[in-house]
Order: sequence, then C-alpha cells, then structure tokens
Amino acid sequence: DAFEGAMPQTKFVLKKALELKLPVIVCINKMDRPEARPEEVMDEVLELFIDLEADESQLDCPFLFASAKRGTASLEIEKEGRDMVPLFETILQSIPAPKGDPEADTQALISTIDYNEYVGRIGVGKVYNGCLKMNQDVVLVNAHEQEKQKKVKVSKLYEFDGLNKVEVTEAGIGSIVAIAGIGDIQIGDTICSLGHPSPIPFQKISEPTIAMQFLVNDSPLAGKEGKYVTSRHLRERLFRELNTDVSLRVEETDTTESYKVSGRGELHLSILIETMRREGYEFAVSKAEVLYKEDENGKRTEPMELTYIDVPESFSGTVIEKLSQRKGELRNMKTAAGGYTRLEFSIPSRGLIGYRGEFLTDTKGNGVMNTIFDGYGPYKGDIAYRKQGSLIAYESGETITYGLFNAQERGTLFVGPGEKVYGGMVVGQNGKTDDIEVNVCKKKQLTNTRASGSDDALRLSPKKELSLEEAIEFIDTDELLEITADIGKYIVDAYGTAPTELFDMQCRIQLERCRRLACRLRTVSDALVRTETPESGEHAAGTAVTLEMIKQNLLILKQKEAFLTEFLAHSGSVSARLKASAELDDAAGVIRLANTLRGELDQCRKENKKSN
Repeated sequence: DAFEGAMPQTKFVLKKALELKLPVIVCINKMDRPEARPEEVMDEVLELFIDLEADESQLDCPFLFASAKRGTASLEIEKEGRDMVPLFETILQSIPAPKGDPEADTQALISTIDYNEYVGRIGVGKVYNGCLKMNQDVVLVNAHEQEKQKKVKVSKLYEFDGLNKVEVTEAGIGSIVAIAGIGDIQIGDTICSLGHPSPIPFQKISEPTIAMQFLVNDSPLAGKEGKYVTSRHLRERLFRELNTDVSLRVEETDTTESYKVSGRGELHLSILIETMRREGYEFAVSKAEVLYKEDENGKRTEPMELTYIDVPESFSGTVIEKLSQRKGELRNMKTAAGGYTRLEFSIPSRGLIGYRGEFLTDTKGNGVMNTIFDGYGPYKGDIAYRKQGSLIAYESGETITYGLFNAQERGTLFVGPGEKVYGGMVVGQNGKTDDIEVNVCKKKQLTNTRASGSDDALRLSPKKELSLEEAIEFIDTDELLEITADIGKYIVDAYGTAPTELFDMQCRIQLERCRRLACRLRTVSDALVRTETPESGEHAAGTAVTLEMIKQNLLILKQKEAFLTEFLAHSGSVSARLKASAELDDAAGVIRLANTLRGELDQCRKENKKSN
C-alpha cells in the first residue's frame, strides 16, 4: 500500500516466499491516494528485504507502481500508467515457466485441501513431472513423514477454469489439478508413480499455539436454545472441521464430554466458535491457554508473537506500559504519518490473551494492532490475566430490578431485568479483585409501613453487552463460556429454527395494525377533501402536501399488507421465512414500520390543524 507501507502480513508472506527461493515482484498499489508516499514505502520494502536476509537476486527485483481502482500500472514512479499491461509483462518476464520432464515418472505436490460432501477430501496441487491420469494407481508419500507410503487410486481429476473445476482425463506438467478419491490426503503429500516414490520437499505447516476445551453445556439453562447439544453432535462437527482447516487440531480427552481444540490463535478459534453457534450448536468453552514446549536442554519455551501497533502519539505511553506488564519487549519505535507512532513488540502469545478489548479502550478506538507468530522463546514468567473479579449469581431465578439495583454498586452488570440466571452464573464484573456473590433475583419485601422516598423508581445503569471476543477474553481459568443461539439477539439467524407460531403471531399483529392505520389515514384524507376550499392559496397548498403524504403512506401500507399476507399464506415454507428475513432485515422491521407510520400520522394531524 502506497500509504500504509509494509504491514505485518506482508512480512510474514515475504519471509515464507524468500525461504522457498521464489522470485519477487514488488507492486506498490493505491498510487491514486492523496496521502501516498511511494518513495518512503520503497525504502521500507528494501529494509524489509535486508531484515529477512534476501540474497542479491531477490534484492534486484522489479518495482511497479499501480492503482487498481484506476486500472493502471507503471514501471516509473513519476509516470502514471495507462493500463495494466506493464504488470502483466513483468509477470511473464520475471516468473519462470513450469519446469519438468513430461516423460519422467509422475510427481504432483498437494498444497491445499478442499472438501465436498459427495466426493470427500479433495487435494489441490501442481504436477511437477510426468502426467496424471484418471483411474491411475499411484503412491502417496511425504517429505516430512518418511515412513508414509500408501497405494491409492485417482478416482476423479479436475483442472480449473477460472473459479470452476472442469473434469479432465489427463493433466501434464505445470497444471493445477484437484484430485478426489484419496480419503486421508494432506497438505505436503506427493503423488508419485508406483515404482518411484520420490517426495517433493515442502514447507511444514506451522503447529498450533493456543488451545481451548470445548465441552458439552451442562448448565441449568442448557438445551433451551441450541439445535445440536449432545456430545455426539459436538464431536462430529469438530472432526468434520478438520477436513478443511489444516491448522486445527482436535484431541479427545479422558471424558466424552470434552475435547481439546488447538489453533493458531484466539481469532482462529473464535471464528470456529461463531460458525458453530450460527449453525445451531450449543456448547461451552474454557479460557484459551498457550501450548508450551521444551528445548533440547529441558527448559520450558512458549510461543512468541511479533506485535505491530499503530497508535496516536498521545496514547503510546499507555500502550507501552500495559504491554510491558504483560512481558512484552519494545523492539522498535518510529513516527508514522498523520501523528501516529508505530511500535514493534516481541511478546508471549499468552500476554495478548484478553488485551485487545483493553487496547481499544486505552486508545479510544484509534489504535490498530497486528500480530504474527515469531517462533518459540524462553518462558517469560507468570502474567496476571485479570485484575478484577466476577459478580456471581447467588440463586437461580429471574433477575429483578430491585436486586440488580443493589448489585450494580458492586461493579458492572452483564444482565438486565427479566433475564433467567442460575446459581454460580457470572452476571457482572466486580470493581475489586475478588469474586463475590450477589442476589440479582432479590425481591423487595412488601410491608404496611411507608416512608418518604422509599417507593421512588429505581434507575439501573445500562448493562454491558459482551461480544464473543470480549467474553472469551473476560473469562478466567476457573470459568466457562456458554455458547448458545440466542434468538433474542440473533433472531434473523434463527429464522429457520425458531417456533413458527412466534413469527406468524407477530405478522398477524402487524398486519392488523397496518389495516387500522390505513383506515384512519383514509378517514383523515376524506375529511380534508370535504373541508377543502379554494379561498386561500396557502391553505390549499398545505392541504395538497398533507394529501400527498397520506397517499404515500397508504402506498407503503398496501405494499406491506401484501407482503405480510403472502408470508402468512406460506408460513410453513422455509424459503418464505428466508425471504422474510432478507426483506425485513430483522424481525423488528415490521414494528419499526408501524412506529414510523404512527409518527407520520401524527405529523398529518399537525399539518391538518395548521391548514384549518
């Protein structure tokens, strides 16, 4: 990017490419931005090459200056291009054509995995030598697993036409192919001829660094919202994810109610959790924990992260202090454009657990943080994850305003009035370090005695709504997070599984409201027409505006009536529900329409009074 320069993800990808001795083309994009600084970005890129120990051939790479928005590219920084031809020509000149011997034995390297419910796992890779044919008997080998040699058969063979797969009977060297029929094919496997099993070297997939426990939800409120709640459902879904996510690891534990799931970071696992929640799975997860290793001397090591932070100068001191408390080491600090400071930290992966929310608060939403894995380093010592305790519900029941009012003095609440809780459930965050129990279900005792001020209305502070990421960061090592398909919050996502009667009832209520509003609007319109006189031009103009407004409202009501009637006529159809959720955006859309029309009706009345 001509403004942002070399970002952490740029460094990560370039590092992998240089290790594989791949040729490099540097394309600086977004040259059309007013704040573009291509000369400085070029220097940053060259510094990055030097930091990554690139050789002379890689340093002598071509630079292009492009604007994808305008569809132009140029080899000169001062000269604006006319089209993308310079980029395409540079690719043809710099990137070598596939090399291989078409007469040699078959060699095809698998570099990614796809999955299809009908044909199973699909290995995608390139043919390096020989040719690959459908129904050919081959052997599967791996450079990192010398003992792996398995005879398999290519049942389906595809090449790519754009984004589509096209079935072929044979593929030659340089072809990108998709191979089906091999159940346990993995990234890095080489498909070879039967008589010559020679694996191709391949970069080993990075190991997971973070683990969480996925458990069957056994709380008192379990099973009331989720569609898939048993251990069988949970196990089947987690192991199915392994078909497409090669960085994920799932391990069975001593009990069938819990599974250890390891991934490449908190974000990796939170995406899996959110995907399962949307699919209707209900379960619980533990706090994320890092995966330690031991070096050759028997000393414990832990995963480290390189963290790049862009933050306004006024907040840099706070960020440095907080990350230093989490065992972070400041590697570099320099001034960026627009009054920002770029900080580079080396910090343990566990030091970042629970920090992102705190970071956004400290920088008032103006900070940007990017991280990349930086190998394993010596254990840095203990880190205090959370300085504040939890507010824990004392008993089961439904939250009452009176109990919440007394509890909110202790800290920040996560629940509001009328919500179901159970004893032992975390309902808030304590202002102090200890966990304390609060009775949020406590009712006010009724007596015959009255005193001044005793019956004043109780005012509650707004509850804190936690997102999935915030909840994962908040929980401590002795707490669990329940993942449920909350229909109240995610009503559109739950359209296909929520009770039919709920939506039908809402639609009938709104349909009746629409009809009543339409009737009242027609009455007002008829009254205006009867009382209209040509004596005053201002009066006539005001009446015309009011009548036009009523006409538009009646048209909206007619359209909404037709939609609701159609929906109710096909309420048993899933497709109708999906159409409804798409057109209404959310289930409260009809209610908002009624409120809007009611407001417009009041406006009509005011205009009518002014006219009269």
